[in-house]
Amino acid sequence: MRYPEFLPQGGTIGFIAPSFGCATEPYKTAFENAQYKLQEMGYRLALGPNCYADKGIGISNTPGECGREVMGMFLSGKADCVISCGGGELMCEILPYVDFERLAAAKPTWFMGYSDNTNLTFLLPTLADTVAVYGPCAGAFGMEPWHESLRDAFGILTGRQLTVKGYEAWEKESLKGPENPLASYNLTEKRVIRSYLGRRPVSARQRFRGRLLGGCMDCLVNLCGTRFDKTGEFAERYKEDGIIWFFESCELNVFAIRRAMWQMEQAGWFRHVKGFLIGRPQNGEPLMGLDRYEAVLETAGRLNVPVVMDVDLGHLPPMMPLVTGSMADVTVQENDIAIAMDFR
Repeated sequence: MRYPEFLPQGGTIGFIAPSFGCATEPYKTAFENAQYKLQEMGYRLALGPNCYADKGIGISNTPGECGREVMGMFLSGKADCVISCGGGELMCEILPYVDFERLAAAKPTWFMGYSDNTNLTFLLPTLADTVAVYGPCAGAFGMEPWHESLRDAFGILTGRQLTVKGYEAWEKESLKGPENPLASYNLTEKRVIRSYLGRRPVSARQRFRGRLLGGCMDCLVNLCGTRFDKTGEFAERYKEDGIIWFFESCELNVFAIRRAMWQMEQAGWFRHVKGFLIGRPQNGEPLMGLDRYEAVLETAGRLNVPVVMDVDLGHLPPMMPLVTGSMADVTVQENDIAIAMDFR
């Protein structure tokens, strides 16, 4: 596994928009304030050509132009790390224009984003053997003040912090909007995680170790079975380490989550699994007697490994930034979780 050099003080942060750009409010103002704050911290910036674009369908520009922006930023050497401008809907369509063999041969560069950016944060490790950060997009760094999860994410890029812990509360309803583009998280809900061993709920301490892999299930199930899906080969390559899968979801309802878990298992993704970390689903209301827990446990519970649910991942912030492809020690006891990442 390849690890990039950490972002040095005074280094250059690149921004690209392989999914949505920052063309409308509140994203434009939030992105501009993020740039201001990072420059005040002493960093230089390099903006890709699509950062403010609004020419595509579900992405900032045409798939070809977005793919060229990705390749240009990663191969130019302009940036010490790259952060995505935002999520979106159809980033998968840029993948034919991204040359993962060239990226695997080039000097590795940090990439960070989440949601639709799973199309890079997942494929960089599995196709280019290069880690990536499943973490906040550019606009989040414009909030006033930064939530500690933003400091955690920046700490990973700079190498100052490689252990993350759960946060005390989370946001159910955002206050961010065109009238309030710099709002911090509206933390009204207390974090309550559920821990299982197989299907059995446990409150005793659980600790497990493996290589982190995962992202947004909406994107992952879309990749499953395509020519970009080399997940089974990745799991075999790192079978001595084992895989810790982390999942969160945006639009999938509980039945879609259950179908996604079934599909990934049938595709061989869960060979050598050491445990699961499941974020709060954005669309996780019960349907026809199925809740968000059974949606996952029907598959994960049969594998007799730790399953930790409602952790701080994904679309209901804050989110713990995770280095996809890295080794990790996960420790869970009652309502506390810590993930220590090991770069080997």
